[in-house]
Amino acid sequence: MANTDDQSQQQMDSKKPSDMAQYLSFTLGDEEYGVDILRVQEIRSWEPVSRIPNVPAYEKGVVNLRGAIVPIIDLRERFNLGHSHYTPLTVVVVLQAFIGGKPRVMGVVVVDSVSNVIDIEKTRIQSAPDFGAKVSTEFINGLASFNERMVMLLDVNKLLKLEGVDNDET
Repeated sequence: MANTDDQSQQQMDSKKPSDMAQYLSFTLGDEEYGVDILRVQEIRSWEPVSRIPNVPAYEKGVVNLRGAIVPIIDLRERFNLGHSHYTPLTVVVVLQAFIGGKPRVMGVVVVDSVSNVIDIEKTRIQSAPDFGAKVSTEFINGLASFNERMVMLLDVNKLLKLEGVDNDET
């Protein structure tokens, strides 16, 4: 039995780093999502935001992050999953996106929980299925099965594009 375990460990060790991708996984409701770990700047606890008028409801406001003004969005509301009350246990994942060729740092409120960092073979990532016009998969970069559960891998650039600010940029 130990020989089989050694063989599977050797197979994992023989994977080239370029064949693997790392994602920070988190849950919203019953679903698990992942973002490229290289886009994660930090994970913070919730702090009150300065509200900005005339923005979509999912754009909660801004915080000062070591001198940088960082917009905070609520992913539950962005995905139309409803609203949750923020507590000291609410997690904000600070991500970096490249929108219009420029880096932008934004916070994403992940209300339910941050799970862990997962390694996924790039060849095991499948494209998002086409559900037609009624279901938007624009934020999903791909799907991967990890430990017998499906993880939706998010496109950080599309996810963090703000309405009315980035619409004319690609």
